[in-house]
Amino acid sequence: MSDRPALDFEAVWEVASTIPGWLTEEQAKLLFDTARDLSSAPLLLEIGSHQGKSTIVLASAALAQGGQVVAVDPFVDGRLFGGASTRTKFENNLREAALGDAVELLPEYSTRARPTWTRDIDYLYIDGKHDYWTLADDLKWAEHLPDGAPILVHDCYSSIGVTLGVLAHVLPSRTIRYERRCGSMALFRVGRPSWEDRRRILREVPWWLRNVLVKILLRLRLRPVASRLFGHEGPYDPY
Repeated sequence: MSDRPALDFEAVWEVASTIPGWLTEEQAKLLFDTARDLSSAPLLLEIGSHQGKSTIVLASAALAQGGQVVAVDPFVDGRLFGGASTRTKFENNLREAALGDAVELLPEYSTRARPTWTRDIDYLYIDGKHDYWTLADDLKWAEHLPDGAPILVHDCYSSIGVTLGVLAHVLPSRTIRYERRCGSMALFRVGRPSWEDRRRILREVPWWLRNVLVKILLRLRLRPVASRLFGHEGPYDPY
């Protein structure tokens, strides 16, 4: 492994794709491209890092411009999140990718870290706890962003809690506008939204409801029905 990360997305994805996580190649490219569009020495903040799949994508783009990623993750113990063992895998993956110096780990809940945060950031990626209240709080990190800065939200229009948070706090917002999505990865930007920006959010509601129905069918062990009715393949929730 070289001392510096590759600058092209294909080489970055070759490394990141080997790490477990719910991030598609197209979504990773959206993360990478929006990060590469930032000015020099950017500070990126990632909420929810797991084993570092998205962190490696963001850190590769940031390091190429003399920047850094702050990775916020409490590494909660338990079967679902893995706790200390997941943190060890996260740190090992960054070290093997030669990106340890490009990432500052903040092992804390995002909702606890935010009230005392004082640094400006240039980029916000939200993939933390998927309930309504946490998403609503995570959006408040945007107050540290400049106008036009990207806010990317994973599992948007897929998770019930995340989508309800977007409908309640972004749809009526005067400071965040919706741009587009890639699968369940939604791209917002700091800025005054137009009515068309708001309508674009509402036009995603049918796709969100479709995903909710798919999840229900999967919980009922009716995967063939989900495939036949909605074209959903595989055992995992839409992401």
